[in-house]
Amino acid sequence: MRYLPLTDPDRREMLAAIGVDSIDALFADVPRAARLDGPVDLPRAMGEIEVERAISGMASRNVAAGSVPFFIGGGAYRHHIPAAVDHLIQRGEFLTSYTPYQPELAQGTLQYLFEFQTQVALLTGMEVANASLYDGATACAEAVMMANRVTRRRKAVLSGAVHPHYREVCETYARFVGFEVAALDPAPGGDEDPTGLVGRDTSCVVVQNPGFFGEIRDYSHLARHCHAAGALLVVVVTEVLSLGAIVPPGEMGADIVAAEGQSLGNALNFGGPHLGLFASRDKFVRQMPGRLAGQTVDADGRRGWVLTLSTREQHIRREKATSNICTNSGLCALAFTIHLALLGETGLTRLARLNHAAAIALAERLERIPDVRVLNQAFFNEFALRLPRPAAAVVDALAERGVLAGIPVSRLYPSWTELAGILLVAATEMTTTEDMDRFDRALREALS
Repeated sequence: MRYLPLTDPDRREMLAAIGVDSIDALFADVPRAARLDGPVDLPRAMGEIEVERAISGMASRNVAAGSVPFFIGGGAYRHHIPAAVDHLIQRGEFLTSYTPYQPELAQGTLQYLFEFQTQVALLTGMEVANASLYDGATACAEAVMMANRVTRRRKAVLSGAVHPHYREVCETYARFVGFEVAALDPAPGGDEDPTGLVGRDTSCVVVQNPGFFGEIRDYSHLARHCHAAGALLVVVVTEVLSLGAIVPPGEMGADIVAAEGQSLGNALNFGGPHLGLFASRDKFVRQMPGRLAGQTVDADGRRGWVLTLSTREQHIRREKATSNICTNSGLCALAFTIHLALLGETGLTRLARLNHAAAIALAERLERIPDVRVLNQAFFNEFALRLPRPAAAVVDALAERGVLAGIPVSRLYPSWTELAGILLVAATEMTTTEDMDRFDRALREALS
């Protein structure tokens, strides 16, 4: 028996009411190549045990991140998450809590959001942070729209080192919200100069540090140039753990920071959920998207927490909202907060150094392979390799040898043929010497 409550007459009546001839007509905007011609090749009915066996068999055909040497990064990183994190976020008072509309009943939620904001502000070197957003890509787009509001300009300049997914999200927002995006070409060597594109109509320049290709740069000069032109500097961080080792964006003069917080407390989880971090200068606080939790005292002088700023369309009239972001990935933010609290400042710095050391060791080994070259002058835990043949084919060859070697840049920039030989490789504290040995051997074999 299929668990579908509607009868055929029910469906005919509903289709007639909305004016279409068939259910297929509802999917007219979906490309035909993306549609199934018939039912999925699965049995019509199975018992629970049989379903578990069948699904487990399907899943076993995947190569899980923890089952083989793993060097994939590109904005989502495999880090060790202490068991205490999952244990604590699954407590009922955290796992089942929802938006803290009634602060007197949600003091615990508001307190951890306040602590989260404090952590993000300290990490980024900024003055104020919000209570999180969906993910780094939407945080980036929200940063651009905030810069547009602050400057009352409508053009954003995007560095070629910004993650292509983040760029695409900004371009999607631009198309529907109505602003201009001027994106530079991909910059594997990190040697671009966006200052020439900054003019009187520029609201912001968006850069990423470390960049998509792994390069670390000092953007202090660019910040000064932006400010002289009346524009803002937006810095994107896709690997938040790097802020335990490199100069934070705030110290470089950034006006807004948009980051991905997945690395702390949140596993890869097949691509999500992730966690958007957002911080800015205090003078721009009323233009920030999302919401802010603040500390106060009650009528009896006791410490307490409230939603100090709620600029989402859920809270105020839509035309006055700074954003239509409707959640703050609260459980992911809590996991981030717990993990970072467990590490502390000393632990975070040590973990960052372990990541950097692993990446250096791997880069030095791989560069000894004939015709393989590291393109970066400075990097954190991810770097770009120039291979003597297309990186996509090499990645496939290494996967057959049980090594997930990284990301071929051609996967994200398919039309840029000059990038076909570039491979992004990441190493974290989870990368062992044995993993590096297998990568080294497999890459030599694949290139021989």
